[in-house]
Amino acid sequence: MRRWSPRLRRIAAALLAALLVASASPPALAREASVSPGINAPFETPEVSGWIEAFESEGREIWDRREAIVAALELKPGIAVADIGAGTGFFVRLIAREVGPTGRVYAVDIAREFVEAILRRSERDGQGQIQGVVNPPDRTGLPAASVDLVFSSDTYHHFEYPASMLASIRQALRPGGQLVIVDFERIPGVSSPWILAHVRADKATVIREVEAAGFRLLGEIPLLRQNYMLRFQRAD
Repeated sequence: MRRWSPRLRRIAAALLAALLVASASPPALAREASVSPGINAPFETPEVSGWIEAFESEGREIWDRREAIVAALELKPGIAVADIGAGTGFFVRLIAREVGPTGRVYAVDIAREFVEAILRRSERDGQGQIQGVVNPPDRTGLPAASVDLVFSSDTYHHFEYPASMLASIRQALRPGGQLVIVDFERIPGVSSPWILAHVRADKATVIREVEAAGFRLLGEIPLLRQNYMLRFQRAD
C-alpha cells in the first residue's frame, strides 16, 4: 500500500480536526429580528446641541423630575451603575454625583457623538468615575458582572432587539443586581398620537418581556404621570 507523504498526513489531520469541531459545535443562532426597524435612524450621527435642547427642556417630564428619579434609585457611594441610552448625559452626571468618586458610571449609547460629548463634559467637571461605552444595538457592550444597577430612561422603546439586549443587561449585572426602566405610558385613547405611533409596547408588555428574560418585578415607583418607573431584580 502506498504511504501518504508527511504533507498529505498533515492536511488530512487538519481536515479531520475541522470536521470534529464542526460536528461538536451547536449551530449558530439566528439574530433576533428588529421589532422597530428604523427607530434609531435619528441617532446614527446626531447633532448633540440640538438634542440637548430637545432632551433637557422644561415640560419634558423626566427632565423636570430628574432629581426625584435619581433619588428613587436609592444609590449608594461606591456602586457601579450603567445608564443604557445615556443620550446627552444629564442622568449620568446626577448618578455620578450619588455614587461618588469611588463609584463607576457607564454612559452607554449607540451614538458615538453622545458618548464623546458626555466624556468631554465629565472631564471638564472632574467626574472621573464616568466611563463611556459605544454599544451595538443588540447588546450593552459591558463586561459580565460589572454593574450593580442598570438604568434606562425613555430608551426601552428604542431597543430594536429587546430579548438580546435584556440578556446582555442580565449578563452585565452582578448577582442580585437591579434594572430600573422609565418609559412612556402607552394607553390607547389616553396617550398622545405620537406616543401611540412611536412606542411599541405598553407597560404590561414590557413587564412580560423583562420577566421572560430572567428578572423579577420588585414593583412600580409611583413618581411619574406620563411615564412609569419599574424596578426589577436579576433572578439568580
